Amino acid sequence: MVMSLDSDRLDAVTAHLRSPPLRREEYEDLFGQAPVIFAALSGPQHLLEAANPAFFEAIGGDPDRVGTPLGELVPELAAQGVLDRIDAVYRSGVAHRARAGRLILGTPGAEREGFFDFTYEPRRDAVGRVDGVVVIAVETTSHHHAQLLAAEQRVLLERIARDAPLAEILTGMALAIEELSPGMLVSVLLSDDDGRHLLHGTGPSLPDFFNASVDGIATGESVGSCGTAAYLRAPVIVTDIATDPLWEGIRDLAARAGLAACWSTPIMSADGRLLGTFAMYHRTPKAPDEQDLALSSAFARTAALAIERHQATEAGRAAQDREKEAREDLAFVLDASTAITREPHFTDCLQCLARLTVPTLAPLCTVHVLEDGGTRQIAVAAATRADEDFLASPGVRDRIDEAVAHVLASGSTETDRSGTRSGLPGSAGYVCVPLATRGRTFGVLTLLATGRPLDDHIIALAEELASRAAASADNAHQFSDRVQLARDLQAGLLPPELPTIPGVQLAASYHPAGEGLDVGGDFYDVFPLPDDRWAVMIGDVRGRGAAAATTTGMVRHTARAAARLLHDPAAVVGAINDALTGSSVNADDFVSLVYGELSPGTSPLTLDLLRAGHVPPLVRRTDGTVEQLAQSGLLLGVAPEFDGSPCRVELYPGDSLVLVTDGITEARSADGEFFDEHRLAEALLGCGSSGAPGLIAAVNAAVTAFAGPSTPDDQAALILTAV
Repeated sequence: MVMSLDSDRLDAVTAHLRSPPLRREEYEDLFGQAPVIFAALSGPQHLLEAANPAFFEAIGGDPDRVGTPLGELVPELAAQGVLDRIDAVYRSGVAHRARAGRLILGTPGAEREGFFDFTYEPRRDAVGRVDGVVVIAVETTSHHHAQLLAAEQRVLLERIARDAPLAEILTGMALAIEELSPGMLVSVLLSDDDGRHLLHGTGPSLPDFFNASVDGIATGESVGSCGTAAYLRAPVIVTDIATDPLWEGIRDLAARAGLAACWSTPIMSADGRLLGTFAMYHRTPKAPDEQDLALSSAFARTAALAIERHQATEAGRAAQDREKEAREDLAFVLDASTAITREPHFTDCLQCLARLTVPTLAPLCTVHVLEDGGTRQIAVAAATRADEDFLASPGVRDRIDEAVAHVLASGSTETDRSGTRSGLPGSAGYVCVPLATRGRTFGVLTLLATGRPLDDHIIALAEELASRAAASADNAHQFSDRVQLARDLQAGLLPPELPTIPGVQLAASYHPAGEGLDVGGDFYDVFPLPDDRWAVMIGDVRGRGAAAATTTGMVRHTARAAARLLHDPAAVVGAINDALTGSSVNADDFVSLVYGELSPGTSPLTLDLLRAGHVPPLVRRTDGTVEQLAQSGLLLGVAPEFDGSPCRVELYPGDSLVLVTDGITEARSADGEFFDEHRLAEALLGCGSSGAPGLIAAVNAAVTAFAGPSTPDDQAALILTAV
């Protein structure tokens, strides 16, 4: 608090400075009860002639020693230059004024810092000679400390606002307080999450061993000043550690650190949570004054603000870390699941699963499946060669097999996080996760740790990935079974191999649409007839799947049966049409067909062909021309009667008959353009080979180059070359 000089009294004094010296009684009458500090000094020795109580209270000295030189009464003033300034005023007769002068007052061990506004006025006798000095002062210590306190708090608040590290803020606060209050040592302890222990926050001037010893100290009714203040949620003042029972258990520690007093204030959050404690230590027994208590309260609030801001920042950062970790986990699971799903085969799915878990989840991974009543290791992955060698070490495989058997039997995850139960030297534990789908456990994913133990996070990711991989593997298993079934059925609808016909070279190809999941409707056949004749046909049944397979089988079997009894291609095709139109199974199915009969051994080779709505046959001649046979009849299965007649084709040595289905001519490029009969003819003409196998290869290569390897429709081709 800043005190102003009493103007009336000051005027009275200055008015008398040029008059005969005032008597002591007159000084006391002027300044006796004034808050202004006053002293009258006489002679070159600066004998204390008079002083008011405010002087002795602020500056010190013994009131009974009036008449004693000021340097003897308050000896600490000499070393701080006060007597030199008074000497200068006495010798020169010129007044001296100073603002915010700093003095250290008191005896050693009981010093205090004070700030004062001083006026040193020369006092003159009746003839104008200087015979003394009048000292008038106002103590501004409280004001000065308040300004410093406000400045330090602004600095601290700026640090808090810019999210400076908590340790930096607390240490800066402690050093600022120690500067404001010389001889004071400041400590801040932070509460743990449950409020039962206090952790080191800062204590820059306390011995390191002391800070280390109280780090983690429990809160309680008699655990020093800080532990008790935290427990009671109230300030605790210990003026003498050596005798206070609160320090009984840690008194020796305080004595080693040279601490004699401790005042602790709990740091509380706005919602009443314990954040920590703010402590002021002294090396001599001491009780706090009002300024100390105000200082403690102010900085405890500042510390609370810093700690709460730090906790909020850390909570936000932790939330961001958790969110980032969750995103990374989700990305890992999704990417891994996508990669596994892309594998079309059961074994490939599970091998992909093993590869993707290493080393992200663990350095070692195995996958076992049930197969033919037993267990088989279907996949293994290792991060390093050393991990791979560990997996092959004695006893490891047996222990894994044992754990796998447990999981297959229980359908539940089995873990050994520390490796204590695994009995595997060098192992940090394992987790075995069931691979299950549709209520059945068909395999086990095993992660084996050799360094960092497996935690809940890794186990949760393994379980999630295993669940997704199990569904993908089961789908792949069904896909593989379906593809194999389609292949088996398709193989039953095509000749197992082409026969050998004298004077004829045969070649054929068949490419199912898409993944080959459904039986296609395209077919071809070459079979013998009586009288050394041969039947040749290629066709396309509307649709796919079981219905198309049924119709294909009926057409082939009808053709083989009718051709043995009938010696006319038109009659054979008519019999096929009758079978289709008379069937009640697939009434809406229709078939395109090219059917022909040939007699080998003739030159030229002669064929009688009949076309029913099918792609026109082509004849590639040895002279480099391609002919198209345009004669055609209706699709089979459309009308009750088939109206068509065969045409005769003559093939000379090197000539080839090319029969294809519309999956080839209607193959589309990326921009939707058809391959068509013209490009087919160009592919035949551009082929350097004149044999049937070479022509087949050329046709397939041209279609693939034009439309890509995948096709929305089946593609079949049959080529006969006269030799």
